[in-house]
Amino acid sequence: MRIYRVLAAAAVATALLAGCVQGEDTPVAGSAGDATTLRLDYAYYNPASLVLREQKWLETELAAKNVTVSWQLSAGSNKANEALRADAVDIGSTAGAAALVARANGSPIKTISVFSQPEWAAIVVPKTSAITNVAGLKGKKVAATKGTDPYFFLLQALDEAGLKPSDVVVTNLQHADGKAALERGDVDAWAGLDPLMATSELDAGSKLIYRNVAFNSYGVLNAREAFLTENPELAQSVVNAYEKARQWIKDNPDEATALYAREAKISEQVAKTVLTTRTGLDIDPVPGAAQRAVFEKILPVLVADANVKTEESAKTAIDTLFEPKYATARSVS
Repeated sequence: MRIYRVLAAAAVATALLAGCVQGEDTPVAGSAGDATTLRLDYAYYNPASLVLREQKWLETELAAKNVTVSWQLSAGSNKANEALRADAVDIGSTAGAAALVARANGSPIKTISVFSQPEWAAIVVPKTSAITNVAGLKGKKVAATKGTDPYFFLLQALDEAGLKPSDVVVTNLQHADGKAALERGDVDAWAGLDPLMATSELDAGSKLIYRNVAFNSYGVLNAREAFLTENPELAQSVVNAYEKARQWIKDNPDEATALYAREAKISEQVAKTVLTTRTGLDIDPVPGAAQRAVFEKILPVLVADANVKTEESAKTAIDTLFEPKYATARSVS
């Protein structure tokens, strides 16, 4: 997540050197001065990011510092982590477990804030399915997006039911493709993610056969360590803005529902379900003990399924992932 510097200056009266940064929603830098682009992701599993992108609070605040803001869509935690590794965004939003796995496997990221405690994952079957519990998945084909909370949810659910990952056939599909595969009958079950999951419930009659909020890891913001070293003030601005967005959603539920529905292209009924019953916003944004407890519970499952290089690397990641100072110093202007 390198910070791009665009330098432009007039060399002589007859010559002008100008630079620009291109990308989704990225403004073109001016022809004079020193411009920086802060690159963020937005995601339909992260309603606060949609509020920030719509309200443009960061753009307004940072304009005086000659900083522009660009936005890149993350289709899942795996894609957000890919963008972080590829230096395509500066701060990305993922599930907590996905951040842990990424750091354990060598990605130099830090979790700087917690934006929600969601119940965004569950095990879903088609409307006419005879499967009623996790044990019934044995020998069945299950769609899941590896590297994301729904996949880690599936692993924990199988373990609790006395099954191993090898007892099912996992079809690795991105979340939207998993939903489509379920509704076409190409798979027997899907480790779903909201708001796609709630949409499938409403539109296709899909059934959630297993829910467990404790198996959902928190929604977190992650930044590359080099970015934090070079631009701590920008990281603080992002954390502050997320706090403002979280409070705005709580204070303006009807407007938040309408905005979420519009931006995620879902019905207001689905948006309301996700925001009011499956998204916990009354949380401490400082990453720490609560997230660590989730990680320590899921660690054996991650190791057994070879999601992390070694158990030792995962334990080291748990000890080094959190950078709480930004959320501790948060302010809402």
